[in-house]
Amino acid sequence: MAYIKGEDRNQVIMFPEYLDEYIAEENPVRVIDVFVDGLDIEQLGFKRTDG
Repeated sequence: MAYIKGEDRNQVIMFPEYLDEYIAEENPVRVIDVFVDGLDIEQLGFKRTDG
């Protein structure tokens, strides 16, 4: 079994932790995100969903 190296606790993060932090609150992409989240993906024919 391979050894898994942990992360350095003192390492400075260069980028935001979440992609959401890059998007402004008033960005229109947030409307699209809410719309897509409201879709019933299984009913649309997608087979591999976690819903």
